[in-house]
Order: sequence, then structure tokens, then C-alpha cells
Amino acid sequence: MNLMRIVSLLASATEIVCALGAGEMLVGRSHECDSPTWVRRLPACSAPAFDVSVSSGAIDAEVGRRFAAGEDLYRINGDLIRDLKPDLLIAQSHCEVCAVTPGNVEKAGVCFPTVTLSASSVEGIFRSIAQVGARIGLEEETPAVITHERRRLQAVRNSTAGLRRPTIVMLEWTDPLFAMGNWSPELVEIANGDLLIGKPGEYSAAMAAEKLVVADPEFLIVAPCGFDLERTLREQSVLEQNPWWPGLRAVREGKVAFADGNRFFNRSGMTISQTAEIIAEIVHGVTFGAPTHGEHWKWIGEKI
Repeated sequence: MNLMRIVSLLASATEIVCALGAGEMLVGRSHECDSPTWVRRLPACSAPAFDVSVSSGAIDAEVGRRFAAGEDLYRINGDLIRDLKPDLLIAQSHCEVCAVTPGNVEKAGVCFPTVTLSASSVEGIFRSIAQVGARIGLEEETPAVITHERRRLQAVRNSTAGLRRPTIVMLEWTDPLFAMGNWSPELVEIANGDLLIGKPGEYSAAMAAEKLVVADPEFLIVAPCGFDLERTLREQSVLEQNPWWPGLRAVREGKVAFADGNRFFNRSGMTISQTAEIIAEIVHGVTFGAPTHGEHWKWIGEKI
């Protein structure tokens, strides 16, 4: 029997396909697909349309300029996708900034059957897993995958229940400041934290610095969208340029954690349970297996 040929243009979808035991169906990926590590060997069918190595402020400005001008944020290699002859493309419609959308694919003149994912909550992520499973003929495997993630999240809840709930703010961008929304507030609640800014199911939103200063959380988690840990750690110098930064309680007490936003905090796939574990480790010191400190997150002032 011939295997379905899948081009995943969404990192979380690539993780879902692999979690369902269908990794061998993948023939192409997005530039952000990096987990499991072997998928990096697949041809990348997309790329940023501009230099994303510049400062976070410059990235935000360029995104705004491109939106105003009707320019793309991503380049799609239509010729490569056509050569790969996929039976299915996977993209997302939740956010035009964060990852490739069906509109990007259409502009590239690519026309193949497409499944479009959109999740803003933990349950939405589980629905995405079911959606992918149904489209690739693995409905029977889907319940076990979802149940495993539910149990892992419940283990975090059980391990932190009864502990004091520290106040937390999580930043998805640093210049300008964006507070995390979508499914992240749910993960904070599961890890028994008190999130001061950001609501479940709502888009991450820009905020004035005064809002963060007034909230003055015990813990601040910095995990910018699309930034791995090394790139995130560079944002400390960006935040330190603000006159209000030294006065924050979390800064004074050394309770600012810089984390891998790209793989964990901004990805609506198979990493959400580990993200909840990371939050619990940061704010409670509770670990689940090997500690992730130093590998997936670091405290303020720790070297790259």
C-alpha cells in the first residue's frame, strides 16, 4: 500500500503527525519544523520573507509595514512542493504572523488538498490532533495520543495542587511588550500559578509597560514567539534598556526565566504538556523526570 505523502507547513502539525506514528508519511516541512530532530532532514518548503535576525523591535516594525503594504511574511517554494507531489498539505489559520497560512500557499500557486488547523485553547489543540488523525486515516490512534497528553497535564496539576500560587506574567514579545494568551493561561492554571495578565482563548496582545509595572509579578517568564532559547536570552539586553526594568520585583529577586518560546510556549502541538511541566519547574521547583533548567530555560543573568 502506498503511503500518503504529507507536506506540513506548521511545526505543531509535524509533531502531531509523528505522535500519531505517521512520520514516514512526511515528505516536506516548514522552515520552523524541528521536532523530532530527524524532520530537519526533510526539504524545507518555506522561509521567512525578510531578515529575522534583526532586533525584536525591528521585526515588529517590518511585520507592521508588510501588513500595511499587503506583502507576505513568508516565502513558499511552490516548485518544490509540486515536485514533492503531496497528497495533503497542512497549514494554519489562527495567526497570520506566526506561521504559514493557506493564503500564503495560494499566492504561491500551489493547489493540493489542505487541512487547516486553528487552536486557541488546550481543547482546541486536542481537536487539531483529532482533525489530523482523521485526515490521514489514523482515527483509531488518535484517542490514545490525546489521553496520554491529558494524563501528563493532570500529573502536573496533581503535583502542584496545594502549593502556594505565585503571581506570574508571561511575555510573548519584548519590543513592544506582548502578554501571552491563547492556551498559555490554561497551562499556568494547571501548574498552579496565578497569571496576572492574559486570558484563556484570547489572542496575545500588546500592552503598555505600565501594565506590567503595576502587576509586578513574583515570576516573569520571557518566551518570544519564534525564538529559541539562545535567541530569547539576547532579549535580556533589550528589556534592560527600559528604565522600569530594575524596579520589577521579579528582576530584583532573580525570578525572571528566559525560555524557548518557539518549541514550547508558542507551539500548539505535542509540547504543551512539557510546557506546563516547565512552568511548574520555574515557579515551584517541581520537576518531571530530568530537570529542564539549562536546556529549555534559564534564569536571568545566566550565560548563553
